[in-house]
Amino acid sequence: MATTYQPRLKTKFSKEIKNSLKEKFQYSSVMQVPELKKICLNQGLGDAVADKKIIENAIKEMTTISGQKAVATYSTKDISNFKLRKGVAIGVRVTLRGNHMYEFLDRLISSALPRIRDFKGINDKGFDGHGNYTLGITEQIIFPEIDIDKISKINGMDITFVTTAKTNEEAHTLLTEFGFPFKKNTK
Repeated sequence: MATTYQPRLKTKFSKEIKNSLKEKFQYSSVMQVPELKKICLNQGLGDAVADKKIIENAIKEMTTISGQKAVATYSTKDISNFKLRKGVAIGVRVTLRGNHMYEFLDRLISSALPRIRDFKGINDKGFDGHGNYTLGITEQIIFPEIDIDKISKINGMDITFVTTAKTNEEAHTLLTEFGFPFKKNTK
């Protein structure tokens, strides 16, 4: 019988985090424990209206970062003030699930976030009230997969963590258990 590969954080979730959350929130069943459903990476590129190369480079970078093919997003209507036409590529996105999601999460927590300049923890104000968390990153060069010499323009991105948690507190605890370095509130 061949053993199948399982990401480190997926194993940690099933062996440690599930039981810890079940005890903390007094769930009657393990099925009530919140879990991470997907991670969505999104990059809005307004400059791409003038230069098509920006989208191509962003797709390559996002694919390298996530380990999964990224796709372009297109405008849905004309906006004359921004010189925008309907159907023009204006961003890049990718949605990660399963093993790809846990691998990306591991790389984000262990190697990318510590590379942010003057890093003091991530802000815990990005919760939406339904158990999802959005993290804004200002530079894509924090990811070790990106070669700084080949970057034409520094872009930021939004990373959304979609969970099955019902409240912000449950989602915050879940992400903290995974190892998210949230800022300590010193009030």
